[in-house]
Amino acid sequence: MNKLPKKMSGILLTGHGGLDKLEYRTDLPIPIPGKGQVLIKVGASAINNTDINTRIGWYSKAVVEQTNAGAREGFETISDDDASWCGLPMTFPRIQGADCCGEIVAVGEHISADRIGERVLVRTLQETGTDFTCITYGSECDGAFAEYTKADATEAFPIESVLCDAELASFPCAYSTAENMVERANVKAGDTVLITGASGGVGSAAVQLVRRRNAKVIAICSENKTEQLLALGADRVIARGQNLLQALSRNSVDVVIDLVAGKQWSELPELLRKGGRYAVAGAIGGPIVELDVRTLYLKDLSFLGCTYQPRSVFENLLRYVERGEIRPLVSKQYPLTEIKSAQQDFMNKKFIGKLVLLPPK
Repeated sequence: MNKLPKKMSGILLTGHGGLDKLEYRTDLPIPIPGKGQVLIKVGASAINNTDINTRIGWYSKAVVEQTNAGAREGFETISDDDASWCGLPMTFPRIQGADCCGEIVAVGEHISADRIGERVLVRTLQETGTDFTCITYGSECDGAFAEYTKADATEAFPIESVLCDAELASFPCAYSTAENMVERANVKAGDTVLITGASGGVGSAAVQLVRRRNAKVIAICSENKTEQLLALGADRVIARGQNLLQALSRNSVDVVIDLVAGKQWSELPELLRKGGRYAVAGAIGGPIVELDVRTLYLKDLSFLGCTYQPRSVFENLLRYVERGEIRPLVSKQYPLTEIKSAQQDFMNKKFIGKLVLLPPK
């Protein structure tokens, strides 16, 4: 630690609310790795829905609107008591950043100094036990929107890749979320899989991960992104907002990977074949939906909420990256100082893949 500076730059989240709650600072203390921890010099991080959802308190049950309704200014009324992934109050200030690629520069007690110099990715969803509980890196603990971050040594995974830091930082949160959904839904060769929000970070990752399993992909996204989704591997693209029962037909897909929910949600169970699987890990279109329970039980559907991730999901993802079986989709890079612009561009949804943040050199 002696050779490291005493202060660092980073973004403080000072409370739930609008973009004004993000404060760039140059006088933050560098984290000190504790027992079983490592200190990482951040090479790159990236923007995710969860960063914005956490900032605005969208996880609170008091909020029923879609994410973008409060993404710039925040919501007038939320409950701080349940405005986090784990349903507990958050403490502020907080450093966000669910994606991290970097280099280990110091270690805490009981960690071999041999790990110094390792290039690592930090697992976003970190298990805390066997009861489907987890800690979200960058939400329940400080993350990578800074020059340095600390993590449990067991959650900093060595990575061997020719990809640059910005490319590697696009993987942890979005791709592990997508892989977890694909795994939980038991996607297999020959399945037909419908993916909502297919041009976003998780959606575009899901397109690749479903194709990796030799299943057919039907992607839903803005009409102007059709060619890009087809090039990514989608077999068919349906324009967002189009009536899905007219575009397809009832009982025509095996799996739905849903990141949107919202007004059209009631069409999704109708599209599933008997015995079909529905997996969800987002509701950017709005969390409150209408379900005809008869469709659920008469068609023997399986509904899968996908947050908790076993360690194997991230381990498998790293192997896909190292073998070049999936590719990064970095749409644009920003200096960390421009996080507000990056989040506004993220909310405008005019890109495919990920927006990456680079700390000062």
